[in-house]
Amino acid sequence: MPAPLCEDGAVPTDEPPARGRLARAVRAATPLDWIRLALLAAGIVCVLTGALPRAEAEANLRRIAPLLAFLAAIIVLAKLTKEARVFDVLAARMAIAGRGSYPALFGLSVLLASSLTMFLNLDTTAVLLTPVLLALAAQTGIAAPPLAMTTVWLANTASLLLPVSNLTNLLAADRVALPPAAFAARMWLPQLVAVAVTALFLWLFFWRRKARGKDAYVPPAPPAIDSPKRFWAASIACLGFVIALFAGVEIAIAAGVAAAVVVAAFAVNGGRAHLRPSLIPWQLLIFVTGLFLVVPTLARHGLADVMAALIGSDGGLIGAFRAAFTGAGLSNALNNLPAYTAGETVVPAQNQTQLLALLIGTNVGPVVTMWGSLATLLWYESCRIYGVRVEKRRFALTGAVCALIAIAGSVPALLVTGQ
Repeated sequence: MPAPLCEDGAVPTDEPPARGRLARAVRAATPLDWIRLALLAAGIVCVLTGALPRAEAEANLRRIAPLLAFLAAIIVLAKLTKEARVFDVLAARMAIAGRGSYPALFGLSVLLASSLTMFLNLDTTAVLLTPVLLALAAQTGIAAPPLAMTTVWLANTASLLLPVSNLTNLLAADRVALPPAAFAARMWLPQLVAVAVTALFLWLFFWRRKARGKDAYVPPAPPAIDSPKRFWAASIACLGFVIALFAGVEIAIAAGVAAAVVVAAFAVNGGRAHLRPSLIPWQLLIFVTGLFLVVPTLARHGLADVMAALIGSDGGLIGAFRAAFTGAGLSNALNNLPAYTAGETVVPAQNQTQLLALLIGTNVGPVVTMWGSLATLLWYESCRIYGVRVEKRRFALTGAVCALIAIAGSVPALLVTGQ
């Protein structure tokens, strides 16, 4: 016999409200959520047991506090921007502008994914653009795998240009004391090379006629906008955020103000239902905090010695290549964030080029394994939800080719901008 319903349609439960919420949260947790929680727990154990001195742990947490504030604000901004249908409109307009031509759609997809990654961050592309493009594919008959691979590759390889593009960039910019404009001045050419190589292999492996299996697609109808006021507020907030970065505004403040503008727009224009606690990316914040406790512990107990031997101390081209490929290898073995933080500790302070080369490896390289970056993990979850099958062997082989050539071209470009 079915359970009786309450007046509001809910199924009654004997559990106290707090316990019921906890039970629902436990049931809703994914394997990736449990991994994040386990990582944080491991980090706390490292501190409690003395494996990581408490003073060092506190220093690490103080260092990342502004970064965590930025991450929380930028994800809130990105999620509400999606709810305002800005990304849906961009994706649909992109498909309409392509007029059924796959080559045109390819160029526009590369431009959109690269721009979102560079000017917001890679998680925006992986978490928010991926579902939009996969839904667009389902609605119009556009082949899904080319769109899916475009988002995951460019979420990683297009994350070199600005400090906000990737959390590793924020750490590197802090280490080398480069404001956004100066950072972009060093990284624009490596970024251009990385995107060009990525676009080349996206076309060869996934977009050309033989790979995609279709000649043309049917352009979709323009999507409806629920609230023009929320739509324009979100659009203007994102644009203002980018302008503020180049004006030298601190990234956490710029992201916080932009997020506040959009939250206010939703609050006063019928969007309060969207202002939920789930907007806060607690999973990402837990993951980052755990990493900054566990990785320093590993560095104190052998990892730093291994990284020092692999990277070396040469400040020239050879040292840059060693740093980049070591970072890429460790990123695919573990994850790009611990790979960068472990490498950063052994690169001599005066070797700015070598440190930025390490950044190239940890940003461009994690396209070989599913766990190479958090963005890749989140992308894979979206593919699973939308029923897009990912052939892991093909993913690894094509990603290895793309990463190898992109890094090989981006590192010399970094030396050019450093002259």
